Amino acid sequence: MRPPASRPRSLEAPVRLGLCAVLLLAATGCHERAVAASRAEPDGDWPVVGKDYQNRRFSELEQIATGNVSRLKVAWTFSTGIPKGHEGAPLIVGDTMYLVTPFPNRAYAFDLRNPGGPPKWIYEPQPSAAAQGVACCDVVNRGPAFWQGKLFFNLLDDQTVAVDAATGKEAWRTRLGDINHGESMTMAPLVVKGKVLVGNSGGEFGVRGWLAALDAGTGKLLWRAYSTGPDGDCLIGPDFHPFYAQDRGKDLGLHTWPPDHWRQGGGTVWGFVSYDPALDLIYYGTANPGVWNPDMRPGDNKWSAGIFARRPVDGHAVWFYQWSPHDLYDHDGVNEDVLVDLPLGGRTRAVLGHADRNGYFYLLDRATGQVLSATPFATVNSSHGVDLQTGRLLPAEDKKPRQGRVVRDVCPAAPGAKDWQPMAFSPQTGWFYIPHNNLCEDIETTDASYIAGTPYVGANVRYHAGPGGNRGSFTAWDPVAGKAVWRLSESFPAWSGALATAGGLVFYGDMEGWFKAVDARTGVLLWKFQTGSGVIGQPVSYRGPDGKQYVAVFSGVGGWAGAVVSGDLDPRDATAGNGWGATMKDLPGRTSKGGTLYVFALP
Repeated sequence: MRPPASRPRSLEAPVRLGLCAVLLLAATGCHERAVAASRAEPDGDWPVVGKDYQNRRFSELEQIATGNVSRLKVAWTFSTGIPKGHEGAPLIVGDTMYLVTPFPNRAYAFDLRNPGGPPKWIYEPQPSAAAQGVACCDVVNRGPAFWQGKLFFNLLDDQTVAVDAATGKEAWRTRLGDINHGESMTMAPLVVKGKVLVGNSGGEFGVRGWLAALDAGTGKLLWRAYSTGPDGDCLIGPDFHPFYAQDRGKDLGLHTWPPDHWRQGGGTVWGFVSYDPALDLIYYGTANPGVWNPDMRPGDNKWSAGIFARRPVDGHAVWFYQWSPHDLYDHDGVNEDVLVDLPLGGRTRAVLGHADRNGYFYLLDRATGQVLSATPFATVNSSHGVDLQTGRLLPAEDKKPRQGRVVRDVCPAAPGAKDWQPMAFSPQTGWFYIPHNNLCEDIETTDASYIAGTPYVGANVRYHAGPGGNRGSFTAWDPVAGKAVWRLSESFPAWSGALATAGGLVFYGDMEGWFKAVDARTGVLLWKFQTGSGVIGQPVSYRGPDGKQYVAVFSGVGGWAGAVVSGDLDPRDATAGNGWGATMKDLPGRTSKGGTLYVFALP
């Protein structure tokens, strides 16, 4: 068993073994890195919520495997004391675990050499309580990032903070938005080349979306790229070369909107960011256009409901692709982009895998943004496919929303075939593991007036279970074949993240509080544990100082799907929570509020 070690390090510290061999005797630090790189054991840290820049959520640890996972037991727990949705993930760097809670966004550090012991430190940022009023979908926080001795995370009231990872002392905080305009911040940062990448939430309040880069050392704003407006604001210049014709032209962020509507155009950035060091590109999705009623915003509504590839040094756009031009159903494009290399067409290609809310699983060329494939992974009747020649989604005319008329049984519903809940990729199987929804909706669009800081929606929606009567699914997806390998039905939407491991396992949780391990190749349930509340967090795995493998996850129902519990909504109101009320009316009887970290290990 590997001896205990403390090994905090950056994601951007590649080991140059040749140089180390030359300088071995003269450079102790280089020698130590060479020894670390030559270890047979895989990396046991979990330094960002997606595990790595690729957002694969794959652990190379294999101590917990298909043959022994049935013996998994609770090693220790920690209660946050916050009865709201826990969508975050703990980070593990060296011998320390870091947590950030939902509002009020407390941060904790735990010494893993003393598992279950008191925190090493607690940081209380005290964000404005008024921020809770502009959080459309619960007061969640999706986790922090670690880089060179600092912990970075967002506060609900539009501040990004950095604290010293050793002491919990605040290093800096930077305000980036205004809750009075409806802005909030819930996403997990990513640090690339010393730049902390953060974005805003609030599309349902008619805010203008952006991604910003802060200096990791000082918190200074280095650049901000808007999702709507003139090219200068969107950091679109001579290096911008989108693959498809409809994304080429000057100031499309203006001209694809009615006059001045881009100022309330949405396109917020509240999902996950990926980074390809070889291409030196960051990738991130933009959310729904402002106001759900599509008749109020004729045009493609650039640059919402799509994906940008940008240079991290200055934010300049390299390409863009729009998943849902003129988004009809609140099908945000913010779902995670997972970077993998796959055998396609007789050669290995650097691709980006994306399971969109519109119901299609996409493979895009990472360098160009070309759509290589787009296949439904769930029930879809709102469109007829994606034209691979033009890249355009083909909407179904009979399912388009109409003002003053209810359009029934539209699939997928506004939360999409998959919402924010992140999938995992296993290089062992070559498959993606997708927690997702099985929901359709009835929709009627309405007039809406923009008033800063108030909801700006323009639609009445009611969700219901899709074909089969289950509201969720967990699917193993073969991206090369473009089909499901196996699929598990869930009574409620599968709203947690997924974790794949080298032990041949996939972990995820359900909204009734069961945390599960299934066989990655067959989907057979091998283990489950009943937690105290619905599981909507992102599971992680790490190696402790004792050499053992651990699996950790937050329990604490909430988020958009679980707001009927965490927000005490009246389930008799079918429109409560923007359409979730009646859909989740049985959830309060199946789980309760919570807020607990569970850590599991073999005895």
